[in-house]
Amino acid sequence: MKFLYVTDTHIRGTTPKNRLDVYVDTLKEKLEEVIELANKEEVDVLLHGGDVFDRPDLSPNVVGQFAKIFMKAQMPIYVVAGNHDTFGHNPETISRTMLGLMDSFGVMTVINPKTPVVIEKNGQRVQVSGQPYHYDLDQRDPKLDYYPTNETNADVLIHIVHSMLVEKALPEGVPHTIIDHIWGTTADIILTGHFHGGFGIKERNGKFICNPGALARVNNHWSEISRMPKVIVGSIINGAISLEEKVIRRAQKGDDVLDRSFLEKAVHQEEKLHSFVQQVKETSQFQTLNMSDIILEIASLKNVEEKVKQEALRRMTVIEEVWKDGEYE
Repeated sequence: MKFLYVTDTHIRGTTPKNRLDVYVDTLKEKLEEVIELANKEEVDVLLHGGDVFDRPDLSPNVVGQFAKIFMKAQMPIYVVAGNHDTFGHNPETISRTMLGLMDSFGVMTVINPKTPVVIEKNGQRVQVSGQPYHYDLDQRDPKLDYYPTNETNADVLIHIVHSMLVEKALPEGVPHTIIDHIWGTTADIILTGHFHGGFGIKERNGKFICNPGALARVNNHWSEISRMPKVIVGSIINGAISLEEKVIRRAQKGDDVLDRSFLEKAVHQEEKLHSFVQQVKETSQFQTLNMSDIILEIASLKNVEEKVKQEALRRMTVIEEVWKDGEYE
């Protein structure tokens, strides 16, 4: 059995401020190559690690343009929902999203966490399970998200998780799971996304944990300048697993599509926002989940630069738009 894995396509209709190109056109070129590669390699399934879209309510016109590209695939496409694919990071909203629409029309299939997919070929059973992004991910017992059960009496288990799985610890307050902590997983292959930089293919005692990095480059981070988008092509023959990263050749170099001056400004702003978050932690004890109350408390804080405060408030109000009556659904 062969598969191709891609993640974090972040389909959108506008060009991020840090881009020098036309984002939609560039992404179409890369996605066309991914589908062509999958067809050329004659893979049995194309797997997507989530964040197919950059927002759940994307314009139908844009969705339609990319749906036509996905429909060129000569094999089924299976996907898990990322945090950008659903409303309020809630996988239960999938039916109201554009990813849910793609699933309804059969362009791709969203993997239900309770119903894994089985691919049978040459007497070999491969189970593909998935864990969509949710608020408790990387904050609860990792066995609940990274240790799939063999529901189908399969020979090999592939598990896709849209999570912040990383090699080293991240700053306090950023939910994450360290790779070395989950090598006891029941999966033979864990495929993850969300962390755009990726970490390639890791192997230990015949098990694999992989993240080729995002196909899209939308983050304002210096690492995106040097990173080239990749996918993973894998084969499973008589239980033997072989994985290989392949660079997307139509992807342009970071220097040609990312604005360095904008990245410099963004880094400075992120440093200020990090400082702001620390001040909030030190001076505030939120006793409510009411977004309006939280925003008012932030706005009342002293000794915080006004531009930083306004950016924090802007981000909070964006979140508030997907909350019902100020409360999380």
